[in-house]
Amino acid sequence: MRSRRLLLSALVVLTASATACRKSQAQGTASAEDCIRMEDGWGQDGSVPVTVDVVAEGLEVPWGVAFLPGRDGDALITERPGRVRLLRGGQLQPGAVATLPLTANGEGGLLGIAAHPDFATNRWFYLYVTTQAGGKAQNRVERWTLSPDGASAAFERVILGDIPSAKYHDGGRLRFGPDGMLYVGTGDSRDPDLSQDVKSAAGKLLRLTPDGAVPKDNPFPDSPAFLLGVRNTQGFDWKDPATLYLTDHGPSGETMRFGHDEVNVVKAGDNLGWPGIYSCETQGGRVTPSLTFDDAAPPGGAAVYTGTAIPEWKGSLFVGTLKSQHLHRVEFDAREPRRVVRHEVYLRNTWGRLRDVLMGPDGHLYVTTSNCDGRGECGPKKDLLLRVRR
Repeated sequence: MRSRRLLLSALVVLTASATACRKSQAQGTASAEDCIRMEDGWGQDGSVPVTVDVVAEGLEVPWGVAFLPGRDGDALITERPGRVRLLRGGQLQPGAVATLPLTANGEGGLLGIAAHPDFATNRWFYLYVTTQAGGKAQNRVERWTLSPDGASAAFERVILGDIPSAKYHDGGRLRFGPDGMLYVGTGDSRDPDLSQDVKSAAGKLLRLTPDGAVPKDNPFPDSPAFLLGVRNTQGFDWKDPATLYLTDHGPSGETMRFGHDEVNVVKAGDNLGWPGIYSCETQGGRVTPSLTFDDAAPPGGAAVYTGTAIPEWKGSLFVGTLKSQHLHRVEFDAREPRRVVRHEVYLRNTWGRLRDVLMGPDGHLYVTTSNCDGRGECGPKKDLLLRVRR
């Protein structure tokens, strides 16, 4: 009888805690220590009216976008089946800049892209590619050179190879950080324990010099690892040199756990805890997310809004979501960087699955759709590059 009373008391406490959490989310008063957990849905609709322009159509799973200096609006776009496309003067050019032989299996293929900070001089760009090596699939980061006229590109060399690959959890995002280093998001390649192995490139955020060397100030000696305990990140960006936001996919059945995609605030050497913890669980030496969702979103690319066209968005993190088909805005407390004070939903069920998110040189937010990836509805216009503005 006593054990039954204890169980009922525990259930009452848990219910009260969940109710308080939902109230906190609605009022935007979460404490710095809170992990906000959305138990039902994604949140309220966005408060800022926006306009969406179709910049380009006819794309096939545009996974990454890299805007280029020198011409307003010029960008390189990767298509997961293995093509690099050029957007010039706001128009998608008909032919491919490069076509790569690769192993396009499940979530693998031609994924992330990043332009070198000194692209205007060296014309280098970087690709995250799934390919074959030694009879098995692996991911690698390659460096390419764009021709002066932008019509073609030449492979230069492999920057980092032997990144474990699998049909799912393949990572793939590339970004240059404010420190001029190349950051590489990887997945656990369906082997969760690799996320905790500093000797493996899987399940990490990696940090490299533009030539592929390990920076001397990396947190783990002689290792490209910048963060450990990642399950499958496709999105990260910096608010400032000291504040890095990173999204991660929650589990999809491992040890009977599901959902709970994450938005994290992290720093060099942090451990996100996968596979030991997930959701709002805590453990010594592990990072608990600032925001998580019971239902699988899951998150694609992420970008901090740095424009001035929508001042209400300044400094907010925007995350594209795939299954839940919306653009998520997350606002953090200026004084307590881990504290989420507001989060809201834009483009809910209007453009389908959303993959990459990034700021353009014109100060507007850009988003790609991913409706032709086999999990969405690929219409006659195929996938799109969108611009979001006031």
